[in-house]
Amino acid sequence: MGVLWSSIQSVLVVVLIMALGYILRNTGWFADSFGGNIAKFIKNIALPASIFVSVLTKLTRDKLISFSSYLLWGLISVVIGYLISFLLVKILRVRAGRRGIFINAIVNANTIFIGLPLNIALFGENSMTYFLVYYIINTVSTWAFGVFLISNDDPTKQSCPAGKNRINWKQVLPMPLVGFLVALVFLILNIPILHVDFIAQSLTYVGNLVTPLSLIYIGIVLADAGLKSIKFDRDTVVVLLGRFVLSPAVMVILMLVATRDANVPAMLSQTMIVQSATPMLAVLPVLAADSHGDVKYATNIVTTSTVLFIIVVPILMTIVQYI
Repeated sequence: MGVLWSSIQSVLVVVLIMALGYILRNTGWFADSFGGNIAKFIKNIALPASIFVSVLTKLTRDKLISFSSYLLWGLISVVIGYLISFLLVKILRVRAGRRGIFINAIVNANTIFIGLPLNIALFGENSMTYFLVYYIINTVSTWAFGVFLISNDDPTKQSCPAGKNRINWKQVLPMPLVGFLVALVFLILNIPILHVDFIAQSLTYVGNLVTPLSLIYIGIVLADAGLKSIKFDRDTVVVLLGRFVLSPAVMVILMLVATRDANVPAMLSQTMIVQSATPMLAVLPVLAADSHGDVKYATNIVTTSTVLFIIVVPILMTIVQYI
């Protein structure tokens, strides 16, 4: 019961911060331009700082090498997830502006704010090493490919005049991905940039703004759209099934194969399965807004997945006991 309550509390924190953004917007604290301003700040400043600090504090060169065999299984699950998601987009004829969001919602998870505390609550601090395996895969998947899908799904591109489609390097190399790549360079070259206290603290403080500001932004979008905008339409239901059923099912199968053919620790399997079923990325509405996507849809699926995760947690706990 203690583990379940700890997991539920992680979700309640997310809901309460979203509610704060909703209330403050409705009471007139935030100007109309505030949501767009914080969305731009999150994507171009706070997220790169957060990713840079996370990579350099959670990873080492030795861990990158030792994880190589484990990373393969995570990579396979992500590839399968993308293939199925692309297929669903074609079959369901998901409209422009929400295709990239749809695919990201199924494949990529909210590992840091919900996945990490949940993993520690379930398996303890010893699971951190295995959590990093999924964290690496999820980070690369999101910022090297997922964000590109959202930016490339910009519905306003269809109205661009012929011959004007030049390469937009901000979309090919978004700032969060730049933050990740720069962090890898510092990690591989063993440059102790975070040993300089004022640099480490500055980047950490700025990076820590990502989650609360993203959740407040979701609350602002909800306030502007109205709570009645939360609905379970076809695309929302499919995406929820993809995140909470399809994604963990693929991971369960892969982990069963891995444990049969290789010496894979049980805690790794359990961690990968739990992380594969965590809610959608809190920054999805921010990324959608930056690419003129369907922000209401992105907000809807992030909100519903976060609330429904309270029901998913005990089911997850039951499943991992048998892996």
